[in-house]
Amino acid sequence: MTEIKHVCVYCGSSPGDDPVFVRTAEQLGRAIAAAGAGLVYGGGSNGLMGIVARTVHASGGHVTGIIPEFLSSKERQFEDANELIVVPDMHTRKRLMFEKADAFVALPGGIGTLEELVEQLTWVQLDRHDKPVILADIGGFWRPLLDLLAHMRNNGFIRPDMEVRYGVAEKVGDVMPMIQAHAARNAAKKTVQLDHDPRL
Repeated sequence: MTEIKHVCVYCGSSPGDDPVFVRTAEQLGRAIAAAGAGLVYGGGSNGLMGIVARTVHASGGHVTGIIPEFLSSKERQFEDANELIVVPDMHTRKRLMFEKADAFVALPGGIGTLEELVEQLTWVQLDRHDKPVILADIGGFWRPLLDLLAHMRNNGFIRPDMEVRYGVAEKVGDVMPMIQAHAARNAAKKTVQLDHDPRL
């Protein structure tokens, strides 16, 4: 994977109490579009979800929203999305978001955001994929989770041979460069593996 075509963003359907969260969502939306990547997200127009989607769209980027039918009115699906996919359940939503994305970013959010993020961290840990997963730790929002992961390591529940691999961006401007650097490393690693393939 040398080119990041679609970035999946997990974030809250509320804007949060700190205005920095809204500014960060706008900045990330502009950065995704400026990088020539499209957005894959949960399809709603409320909160940070809607802010990211509207900003990517307004900046000329492609927006793919994937929303379960039961949430289409509650989260007010984003009708201006270039592609809006209404699915029957949450499992289908998460599977399609994974399949369509080349990278994952977690902005601040609630339980749903945390659940989606942890699922991707688990799949990376189990070598189910090598797509980059970035925590946008704006204002230290994800610090309690990072402390919990360290606590798990210190107590032997995350072993060195089963490490959880992720990036932490304290500034939103670092997110896309980190994603692109991760993709470049993966591409270089695969090239080396091919060069040493005895079948070649």
